[in-house]
Amino acid sequence: MSYTVRVEEARPATEKMPSAGPVYRSIYAKDGLLELPEGLHSPWDFFSESVKRNPKSPLLGQRQITDSKAGPYVWLTYQEVHDEAVRMASAMRSRGVNPGDRCGIYGTNCSQWIIAMQACYSHAVTYVPLYDTLGPNAVEFIINHGEVSIAFVQENKIPSILSCLPNCSSYIKTIVSFANVTSLQKKEGEKLGVSCFSWEEFSQLGNLSGELPEKQRTDICTLMYTSGTTGEPKGFSEDDVYFSYLPLAHVYDQIVENYCIYKGSAIGYWRGDIRFLMDDLQELKPTIFCGVPRVYDRIYAGIFHKVSSGGTLKKMLFQYAYNYKLANMEKGLPHDKAAPLMDKIIKQGLGGRIRLMFSGAAPLPHHVEEYLRVTSCASVTQGYGLTESCGGCLTSIANIFPMIGTVGVPITTIEVRLESVPEMGYDALSDKPRGEICLRGTTLFSGYHKREDLTKDVLVDGWFHTGDIGEWQPNGAMKIIDRKKNIFKLSQGEYVAVENIEGIYLQCPLIASIWVYGNSFESFLVAVVVPERLALENWATTRKLTDDFKSLCENPKAIYLEPNPFDMERDLITPTFKLKRPQLLKHYKDCIDKLYNEAKEARLRPFPPMQDLN
Repeated sequence: MSYTVRVEEARPATEKMPSAGPVYRSIYAKDGLLELPEGLHSPWDFFSESVKRNPKSPLLGQRQITDSKAGPYVWLTYQEVHDEAVRMASAMRSRGVNPGDRCGIYGTNCSQWIIAMQACYSHAVTYVPLYDTLGPNAVEFIINHGEVSIAFVQENKIPSILSCLPNCSSYIKTIVSFANVTSLQKKEGEKLGVSCFSWEEFSQLGNLSGELPEKQRTDICTLMYTSGTTGEPKGFSEDDVYFSYLPLAHVYDQIVENYCIYKGSAIGYWRGDIRFLMDDLQELKPTIFCGVPRVYDRIYAGIFHKVSSGGTLKKMLFQYAYNYKLANMEKGLPHDKAAPLMDKIIKQGLGGRIRLMFSGAAPLPHHVEEYLRVTSCASVTQGYGLTESCGGCLTSIANIFPMIGTVGVPITTIEVRLESVPEMGYDALSDKPRGEICLRGTTLFSGYHKREDLTKDVLVDGWFHTGDIGEWQPNGAMKIIDRKKNIFKLSQGEYVAVENIEGIYLQCPLIASIWVYGNSFESFLVAVVVPERLALENWATTRKLTDDFKSLCENPKAIYLEPNPFDMERDLITPTFKLKRPQLLKHYKDCIDKLYNEAKEARLRPFPPMQDLN
């Protein structure tokens, strides 16, 4: 069965344009793309409706810390969040912030983040999310480029934003702390004409009276500075609890949290410390969990290790139950009916109540997705989306097992076609259609802020060109197979897709991370590899090597072993763990040059005598 319908025929190649395949929609939108319901003009409208339906239901929850110990989750109701957002919006008006102005939100996920966002929604102010990992230079750029006049800031990020004020005080005039602000920080801001407030002080400037401005669907909701999604999540309800730990400045988490609010669900926040993430999960006991492949890889490894170390009998029982359930799922049975009596043996829950798991931001490895589908006893759905598509544009359908390894079908607001990429050998008109994924629909972005040139590059004849290479499957699902931008043409004319190579190497248990590099002036590739420390040390022990980890990483060949993981502090990865290739090249430039020189010198050396090879 195919889960898509053809709505437009293929386009042949011309002198200026490559060929493009047929246009497809989801079978659930065969008669037309989904439109926004009448009466909804902004996210504030559906939040207000949820407040009317569920005024006393829990919405935002955080754990209270006392004497360095985390207590239970404490909740704000829908009505309390609504009233606080209206007060904050009123206070913003008192500071001269008007509809259409820009408001920054800078910090880790918490209740104040969402309240500030809702305050912007209520007053038709465009909010500008800033990742909590950004340094002063990036903050300065976003404030100036986005013309941010007010910012809500996490308490420990106030020094960072104050340090950039000398270069951006012509725009920003108000800083509001998520918690407190010191008198010294207030004085520092006042010197540059910027007023600083604690959360409570700013709240007291506002009130619940006064009419809110009218919203239009054409208003700009957010300016999002992408770090580098799924479709409508079916089945959310007022009884669901979502665990928020992915960065709110990323479109993935924002879309899910807005949808939770729309459906009347509750949202619980982590403490912002990766060391306590599992503890927060166990305390919250969420029903909905979103992750990226790097997170699911860790979960998979943890479950696998737990089972493997559980003794022979336990392993045999687990493997029998796993194989039995997998076979039934492959026959078409939904996960909850594939082996209900054996689920107690298999289930490896995140808090014990998870029923929906979503993966996005990058392709999820096939073996990890299969393992999670069987062991989580939850609906596992993989999707594909970009900031430019306002989140998800394709999503797999729950309990359709043949969609494993794919990102599913177009959501009901999007049409998709593939465009041929001849230089990479991808033909959208072949029996196995492959090409660049192009999107058209009602939920695409309006363009890049102040960059009309870039907008024209990616929006051609109404189609957004994603830069990702996809392959249509017989059932209408899309599989991500490559990335158009991350290819190198080597000096001999050979094209190399580095993400494919990286993906293959990442299957090796000795490798934690890898970055492969090449350019058109060299005939071969080099790489920086972060080894799995324990695996490498065990390997060394079996070969009677006594070097420490750093010494083991020294290698004279065309790879460099990096003992320190790629991290956001050095700006080498995004908050969703994607490689930042230009930054990696800048950081490892000397290393790359050395690798090429050493490899070339090795090629020039004469072969050693035959007896030396023994």
